[in-house]
Amino acid sequence: MEIRKRWSDLLFREVSIAPLIAFRIVIGFLFLFSTLRFVSNGWVKQLYIDPPFHFSYLGFDWIQPLPNNWMYLPFILLIIASLGIIFGAFYRVSTSLFFVAFTYVELLDKSYYLNHYYFVSIISFLLIWAPANAQFSVDAKRVPSIQRNTIPNWPIFLLRVQLGIVYCFAGIAKLNPDWLLEAQPLRMWLQAFRDLPLVGDLLASSWVAFVFSWFSCFYDLTIPFFLSNSKTRTIAYGFVVVFHILTWLLFPIGVFPWVMIFSTLIFFPASLHDKWLNVLKKWFRWTSNPSASPISKSRIVITCLSFFLLIQAAIPFRYLLYPDNLFWHEEGFRFSWRVMLMEKKGYATFYVEDRTTRKSIEITNSDYLTPQQIDQMSRQPDMILQFAHFLGEKYQDTTLHFGTKSVHLSRPRVTADVYVTLNGRPNQHFVGRETDLMQEEYNLKHRKWILPLEN
Repeated sequence: MEIRKRWSDLLFREVSIAPLIAFRIVIGFLFLFSTLRFVSNGWVKQLYIDPPFHFSYLGFDWIQPLPNNWMYLPFILLIIASLGIIFGAFYRVSTSLFFVAFTYVELLDKSYYLNHYYFVSIISFLLIWAPANAQFSVDAKRVPSIQRNTIPNWPIFLLRVQLGIVYCFAGIAKLNPDWLLEAQPLRMWLQAFRDLPLVGDLLASSWVAFVFSWFSCFYDLTIPFFLSNSKTRTIAYGFVVVFHILTWLLFPIGVFPWVMIFSTLIFFPASLHDKWLNVLKKWFRWTSNPSASPISKSRIVITCLSFFLLIQAAIPFRYLLYPDNLFWHEEGFRFSWRVMLMEKKGYATFYVEDRTTRKSIEITNSDYLTPQQIDQMSRQPDMILQFAHFLGEKYQDTTLHFGTKSVHLSRPRVTADVYVTLNGRPNQHFVGRETDLMQEEYNLKHRKWILPLEN
């Protein structure tokens, strides 16, 4: 009972709304910038319109791209929704629209999975429930009765905890032999900078890779706690800025470093956010008449929030349900905040065979997949299986010609010869042609047809 009371008091303690308003504006601008960047780079056509096949997530194969240029519609909605979030205009509709449109695009093809896409989906979902339009917003002007200067602590607390989850699980994921004892894959990646003037030889040194590996592990595991402490917060944020800018300069990981740099500002006290919000309020000549209604405790909020945090803590550990090396079979790898932990490359050759004569044709992967899809598929078992099933369905009830002979395939056999290298290890056989992939089901069970990693 005492723990429940403290938990309730923490969630419903009255706090300033300023950090939440600042977070809404900053994250809205990041949403807008990311969407405009995606469209302007031509990625909508390249990734979603042109490819004839998409790797759906398990259970979400019913989600398909819109036909032709209609695929631009979700991105137009994302731009409109981002503006609604920034200005707090029709806020619940805007946040809900952004969450649905963004998650729809994210679920279309797991070839393009990134941790920061998953993070954006979660943050946009959390913002739906946060009263981030109760001050300095179009909604607050339209409906003055919603204006408040203080709110219950749970929306700000939840956003801080979610950021802490990202960091801590990224740190836990680094507690593996390749990262700590071999400094891999950083040792390989940093070799690419050997030719840089002045710092090239330094970056290519093995000891630098080990320093980066160990420091980044310590950083991820501890930075949320240092940011939560008023005595260490400013110094810790300096490390946040330096760490993510350095990561952005060295590695092509898009806008994720900037998302983390600006998102972590929510750890700072309301007084800091009030300073720059007051400047904006003067520019926009903002006047308010906030409500002083008391904050009531809700069991529904407590239950839902507790359940959400429990799920977020459990999902990254689901890999424990599977045997063998996680980085090899990648079962339970996604949605677990494993950021830049491995260098894995594969080469996959597929064959469509007649079951009786075993005559076969070799498939040209590029006839059906983009280079990025091929790169991702060639080293991820679930995608290898999906592509094999796609080929099996495509060649069902077709006729293959072998010189003067023709073979009708009523139910073809699909096999693959796949070799993979992981974190600097030599190429190893990953999938052999003895496995008929059409006989293997796409589900959550351990895939026994993956050949074991030989260290």
